Order: sequence, then C-alpha cells, then structure tokens
Amino acid sequence: MLIKTSDLNSTVLNIKKLYIPDKNSHKGKNGKVLIIGGSKLFHAASIWAAESASHIVDIVHYSSTLENNEVMVSLKKKFINGIVVSKEDILHYVKEDDCILIGPGMIRDQKKEVKENITYKEILLISREGEYTRSITKYLIDNFPEKKFVFDAGALQMIDPEWLLNLKIKPILTPHTIEFENLFDTKLIGNTENKKIIVHDIAKKYKCVILLKAIDDIISDGDSDFIIEGGNSGLAKGGSGDVLAGLVCSFYSKNQALLSATSSSILIKKTADKLFLEKGYWYNITQLIEAIPEVLNSLLLK
Repeated sequence: MLIKTSDLNSTVLNIKKLYIPDKNSHKGKNGKVLIIGGSKLFHAASIWAAESASHIVDIVHYSSTLENNEVMVSLKKKFINGIVVSKEDILHYVKEDDCILIGPGMIRDQKKEVKENITYKEILLISREGEYTRSITKYLIDNFPEKKFVFDAGALQMIDPEWLLNLKIKPILTPHTIEFENLFDTKLIGNTENKKIIVHDIAKKYKCVILLKAIDDIISDGDSDFIIEGGNSGLAKGGSGDVLAGLVCSFYSKNQALLSATSSSILIKKTADKLFLEKGYWYNITQLIEAIPEVLNSLLLK
C-alpha cells in the first residue's frame, strides 16, 4: 500500500488508529519505554531518541555510558519526563517497561561469539563498546523473549538475524539500506517495488517488522507492505533516524508493531514537510523534535 504524506486522507486515517490517552489515565498508563544507547563516541543519538519519545509516552527510562548519563542529567529541565538509570539497573526497567529501544549511538565492532550462558554481571565488565552492544542485545533477546523490542543503529550492526527468531513478540527493526544489506547479507536492488519484495521476504523469514529508511520508506511485517512517500532532504541530516527510532518505540509501547512503524514514518515525514515550508532544508534535529507534537495533534484533530 502506498501512503503519500501529501495525501491528507490516508495519513489521517493511519494516525487516527493510534492509542490516545484517556482523560482519566494515571502516570505510566500511557506508555513506559527504556532506551539503551550511546557510546563514548556518539553522545547525541540516544538523547535525540529519548527526547522524541518523551513527547509521546508518560515515562522514558534512559541508560547510556556514564558520560552520556551525565549529559542527560544536565538536560533535566528540558527532558522532564525522563529518568536516567545506570547500566546496573537496566534489567529492572526491561521487566517494568512496555517497550525497549536498543542501539542508537552504540558502536559496532568485529562480531565475536557471545559467551554461552554469559551473566549480566559479566556483560557489565565488558570494556569494548561494540562487544558490549552485541552481548547485551543477545542477553536481552534470550532472557526477555516476551518483551517488545525496537532494534536500531549499533544493535542492528552487531546482532545475528537468527537471534530474532527467539522472540515471541515481533520486534521492529529500523535499518537504513547499508545496515539492512549487511545484517541480512542481501542486496537491495532494483526499483522501490523490487525492494519492497525483498523487505517483505526478509520480514517474513525472520518474523519481524522492518522499517527500511530511504527516500521512500518501505515497511513490512511479512504479510502487509507499505511504502511511505514524503519528507525532503532535510531528513538526511544525522539524527533523524534516532528521532524516528524514538517515535517507533513510543508508539509500539501502546500499539501494534506495523501501525507503530507506519505512523512513525508518516509523522516524521509530515513534520519535515511542515518545516520545509517554514525553513526550506535548513532545519535541525532539535526543531524536528519540537515540531512533532504540533503535527501529530493537527492530524488527530482532522
């Protein structure tokens, strides 16, 4: 199915299927997410994901390197719905939260076999950040197969696709083209329709939802397929994918996977359309994050 962000009817129809907080709901009822990301090299990526998520859900738990945790604490006046947690406490929040995003800003490295029956205490002692990314991702998949996961960036670059089959609930993957090709050892060739078939087959094989980030996003759960047209080259700036991952995780906390992926793609492209009318290509990631609530609300009110 083709959805163009210029087509108000199709975008509104999709967005209006999203969960809407009840007026009498209490704190935490409208979604709790855990975002695991960042590295010594990449500070902003996971913070952008957390900031975008904070607009959608009630509670965002954020865990990164010690340095990034300190950066986030310094942003508390802005990031009012976030709670910074240490790596030691991650498992508690994995159990508590509705959806877990892992990967934005995390580092890739040479893939090595993860030690069989590795303990979480052993993972915390890993100093190589790429090895940590690979080990904690596998640990969470193996030990929490009933949780909702979104895998992005570094996590996508360090996992083995066969791990996905251990999950009982379909995860959402948000790769760009190179990440997709490297993870699944499959080339995305031909036009958009041909690529859609490839994404469909991979999503079906690995029992996941794939949101392939491209000029036209391709989304599939192995049964239904969507192509989302819209946006502009302002989204080529580093950070837009992190914002998208934060939205996907937030929506997935209270919605079905396919709806979460399509709505996130539509919303970020629709927001880019709005910013383009105001600023051309010259908007930044902070402005993108800040404009999302207004665009979402305008679509819901149509």
